[in-house]
Amino acid sequence: MAGFLTWLWRYRNYIVIVLTPLLLLPLPLVIPTLQAKCGFVIILMALYWCTECIPLAVTALLPVILFPMMGIMESSEVCIQYLKDSNMLFIGGLLVAIAVEHWNLHRRIALQVLLIVGVKPSLLMIGFMGTTAFLSMWISNTASTAMMLPIANAVLQQLCDTEANAEERDYNLSAATDGQDNQAFEMGDTKESKELKLKDSTISMGECDSLDSVPPEVCDRSPEAEQRRLKREQKYLKLTKGMSLSVCYAASIGGTATLTGTTPNVILKGQIDELFPENGGIINFASWFGFSFPNMVLMLVLSWLWLQFMFLGFNFKKSFGCGTKKDSDREAYQVIKDEFKKLGRMCFAEGCVLTIFTLLVLLWFTREPGFIPGWATVLFNKDKPYVTDGTVAILMSSLFFCIPSKLPRCCGRSEDGAPAEAPSPLLNWDIVHEKMPWNILLLLGGGFALAHGSEKSGLSMWLGESLIPLQSIPPFAISILLCLMVAMFTECSSNTATTTLFLPILASMATAIKIHPLYVMFPCTISASLAFMLPVATPPNAIAFSYGNLKVMDMARAGFILNFVGVLTINIAINTWGVPMFQLNTFPSWANVTKTP
Repeated sequence: MAGFLTWLWRYRNYIVIVLTPLLLLPLPLVIPTLQAKCGFVIILMALYWCTECIPLAVTALLPVILFPMMGIMESSEVCIQYLKDSNMLFIGGLLVAIAVEHWNLHRRIALQVLLIVGVKPSLLMIGFMGTTAFLSMWISNTASTAMMLPIANAVLQQLCDTEANAEERDYNLSAATDGQDNQAFEMGDTKESKELKLKDSTISMGECDSLDSVPPEVCDRSPEAEQRRLKREQKYLKLTKGMSLSVCYAASIGGTATLTGTTPNVILKGQIDELFPENGGIINFASWFGFSFPNMVLMLVLSWLWLQFMFLGFNFKKSFGCGTKKDSDREAYQVIKDEFKKLGRMCFAEGCVLTIFTLLVLLWFTREPGFIPGWATVLFNKDKPYVTDGTVAILMSSLFFCIPSKLPRCCGRSEDGAPAEAPSPLLNWDIVHEKMPWNILLLLGGGFALAHGSEKSGLSMWLGESLIPLQSIPPFAISILLCLMVAMFTECSSNTATTTLFLPILASMATAIKIHPLYVMFPCTISASLAFMLPVATPPNAIAFSYGNLKVMDMARAGFILNFVGVLTINIAINTWGVPMFQLNTFPSWANVTKTP
């Protein structure tokens, strides 16, 4: 029996691949409508995405096969969904992130911020969380976590080593002082006993466990030193856990602040544009940032307070190091300073990347700020939205392939006297091909294909009509319940897959009960990034789990509370400054779509 169960476990993916469609097949056979056929495809993809029996990107391609075969959509209509304007925005954002990582600009920014913040425990945690969140706004959450954790571990290790050395010096000094005070009693000691005491003053209790040659009586003479060592190690183990969690949580939180910060954000924009084409560009870089950045800051502060309480306590004088300046702080600060010095001066390539990045952000903000006509409205979008955020992203990211990585010199010569070779551009396609997450682009396209198929088949309308009884529930209660459901669902499923599955259903529900679609879609999209409880929930969690000597229970205990904190802050945001920003207290005319298949 045990052998059979082992075989089942090893072949579980193949079993799920075969059995799932067979078990779902009665749905389109018994109810031969387009809605049932589309429901079959969505349920099948949802189960494949949750179990990951085949790669997520391959599952995202199933609409290309199943929608035409079931008569839901023509193949050409399905395929065009896989490369829309939102995908171009995502590609442009990723190209900028790749350039920043390739020229190590993110490391320079991180170390500079840490030099400003300092190395006191609480300040260090704030510094790492703020820096990681800022980087995650522009580069991938995984990359920012992978870069910041080694720096955090190096700083904490230096703090621990320096404190241990300081304790050993204090112990030796006190031992020497005691020796002088008790000189009269030592006059009668034998030569062997004097040597033993000298050895006792130079050996720390941390070394007693590893040195077999040390007589046990030497180790037994200083139990207080052993107690100090254990207490120090326990303190820094706890601090390492807290710092590792703070970095991975800050990466997930920071990604919610910008439209290109994480994949679910781009999915929301794409789904809104697909399901409500007359929305007038309600979601763009500026409007997203205006809503999400304050929410991100609030969530980050509350997360820091919770992690401070869990791992450092609320002794702020001790945590912030008020009025103290220890050797350990200076030496740990020197570690960061040395790492920063290794980077050298900012080179021409880094300056170009920083300039392009800054220009891109400025163009995004001023394209259509909302309170005044933007440059795109004045120059191009007089009657139609010709220029979008995707246009700007591709324009600026294309410059990476056009600008040389070194300042060109006239009549430059190489070492052998021959004419110098032309410098390579800031980016080449080999680097992009290696670092670009192509699977995410297919996931985005699969989500857009599902949304379009739901609309064409009439499944969206059927779901909306089924959810009309929810009108009796207050909208804020609906939003909180849905956010909690999405936050729990994303713990065991990809946040991209979670957003892709839920958003079309939420759009149908919103139009059915006549509430603003963004009132439920926006909070649930951000909630999909609240994967704080499990190491497998998101790559930053997995990286932190491998670095920080964490147990699953440590992450679950910290993340469980943060899930509720995140849902609370999102719903506070959507019911306060979100209402005037997006006119959420009225049902928009562009959401009143009644299409028939």
